[in-house]
Amino acid sequence: MSEIRRDRLHDHYVLIAPERMRRPDTLLVKPSSTSKDSCPFCEGHEEMTPPEIYAIRSNHANENGWSVRVIPNLYKAVQIELEDYSKVDGMFESRPGVGAHEIVIDTPSHDCRPASLDSLQIGQWLSAISMRIADLRQDKRLIHISVFKNHGENAGATQPHPHTQIIALPVEPHNVLRLMEKDFQYYRRHGRGKVEDILENEVNEKLRIITQRGDFVAFCPFASSFPFEVMIAPKRALSTLDDLNRDDIVHLSELLKEVFMRLDVQLGNFNYNLAFNMAPLNSNFENEPYFPHLKKYYRMTIRIMPRIYRLGGFELSTGMLINPVEPEEAADLLREVKI
Repeated sequence: MSEIRRDRLHDHYVLIAPERMRRPDTLLVKPSSTSKDSCPFCEGHEEMTPPEIYAIRSNHANENGWSVRVIPNLYKAVQIELEDYSKVDGMFESRPGVGAHEIVIDTPSHDCRPASLDSLQIGQWLSAISMRIADLRQDKRLIHISVFKNHGENAGATQPHPHTQIIALPVEPHNVLRLMEKDFQYYRRHGRGKVEDILENEVNEKLRIITQRGDFVAFCPFASSFPFEVMIAPKRALSTLDDLNRDDIVHLSELLKEVFMRLDVQLGNFNYNLAFNMAPLNSNFENEPYFPHLKKYYRMTIRIMPRIYRLGGFELSTGMLINPVEPEEAADLLREVKI
């Protein structure tokens, strides 16, 4: 039986409809492949990319021998070199495309998935992202930061080598600002943030919990937008990745590896999007009412969204997603995987 559920964190509705899984050509399973010889992200091809911004390595910059490498995006959406100013012409407002657009090359290995990396390698990936967040925070023009992974053609990836993108902007996206406002209103009414209360409910109910490591919990959200969607949230107030200490990085790395191992067993070589949702880098006129209080109520989350189900006209026209797998069933299947 289908059910309309409200996602209180993202403030929208999701239609849970298991019957939809019976449609022909519903599942999307199309692994991508590109030759290592032509891959600019592979070790030994450093000359095929712009000079690196940051790397975890034991030798000189822009040579082989690295574990994680960060470079400017060759096809950048925004540019850090531009001057930031607002231009208004009657009802039309614009500004130069100021910002940072970077690529984190997660690993030298071309054909690997998170489940095949050891937790140390995942920890190095997390540490590299954390270092870039801390560095970009020094540029006070930059307000919003988006950190995400697209894996596979169905998830929008154009390069199969494991990589992560970082985009920092001088404005807050409207949907992010709206959710920040809703979360702040919730905090003022209850003295707690939404993620804190959602996580407490999930832990108490246990139905959708997958696994826990240290202060991090992985669960299938009550109103999951995607089949087998997984959210990871901290038990204590951590608002951004660069808030994490060494133990946090270790625990989160172990948790991510375990979650992807479980997902791989159930879904195979699936396409996915992964997104870090974090507090703003800096304050501006848009987030000024909320920024001083973020450390009290805002908690970062990591959202893993498998792209195994074909979207249709309803989803695109309404913005309301249909999920053909009940989160309770997904969590149960993931828990039963023997690690």
